[in-house]
Amino acid sequence: MSAPSVSPGTASPSGGSASSGTAGTAVGVGAVLVSTLLFAVNGTVSKLAMQSGLSPERLVELRSVGSAVVLVVVVLVVTPRARLPRGRELAGLALLGVVGMAMVQWLYFVAISRLPVGLALLIEFTAPVLVALWARFVLREDVRARVWWALAACVAGLGLVAQVGPDVRLDLLGLVAAGGAAVSLAAYYVLGDRLVRRRDPLSTQTWSLVFAALFWMVAQPLWTFDSGVLADDVALPAGLDVAVPLWLLVAWVVVLGTVIPYVLVLVGVRRLGPGRSAVIGMLEPVGAAATAWVVLGESMTPVQLVGGVVVLVGVALAETARRRPTVPPVPDAVLG
Repeated sequence: MSAPSVSPGTASPSGGSASSGTAGTAVGVGAVLVSTLLFAVNGTVSKLAMQSGLSPERLVELRSVGSAVVLVVVVLVVTPRARLPRGRELAGLALLGVVGMAMVQWLYFVAISRLPVGLALLIEFTAPVLVALWARFVLREDVRARVWWALAACVAGLGLVAQVGPDVRLDLLGLVAAGGAAVSLAAYYVLGDRLVRRRDPLSTQTWSLVFAALFWMVAQPLWTFDSGVLADDVALPAGLDVAVPLWLLVAWVVVLGTVIPYVLVLVGVRRLGPGRSAVIGMLEPVGAAATAWVVLGESMTPVQLVGGVVVLVGVALAETARRRPTVPPVPDAVLG
């Protein structure tokens, strides 16, 4: 899912200011760090599931359906009297679910099935630059000049990351998918920014996941899926000499790769505010690349590592380029 935890803003997603105090800050930092680690590991877990026979389309369907079911239960328990969406809001949530959830997750899974996890995530991480450019040229907002430095840094950084060496070729479809995921994530930011002005982030995320699940169930009905493959054993790499059933990897993607880290991010944002949470969330591509290196053997050269740092600097500049920053629902739950 793999993008900054939240865009900078002036208030927490719950509508109030970030909690103050040393204890609250420590809890917030811990929550965001754990969620970032879980999202980072989830990229490798997802890739292992796809290498074991699940297609990107089926994995994203199982992730969407499973996460939607769990979050619906959470919403019913936490906010049982929450109003149901209607009219334009319902249409907006449906659009957010299909464009900003279903497409982001699918394109991300396609990208990591064909590219190193770290590279795919860095490309997708450039979404805030696209949002800033959208604000400048389409919405005609006053955007700080640093957006151009952000764009230059991302292009230069990705150019360095693309230096993969003579024995590795970049997959064109994987690059297109990663770029498409960045565009879809940017759309998620823009659409989510409008929706959370009237609805809390938890129910916004839940409803968008419901619509993402419905989209995939229509595109490929669940009864066409041979659920027996979930019982197949998957041999873990990196000399672990351990085999686990495929359903366990899928369960990880749903529970530890989506639901739990998403809730932890909400906890962190409430205590730290969106800005500081976003900075911590930028550790995700670092963690994802490190996990893929250890487990999958997807190593990066020193030049690529420098390029990754340059990309993250560009993303940080883009995050602060808009004078009226967006505060969308937590996009890490889209990626991971």
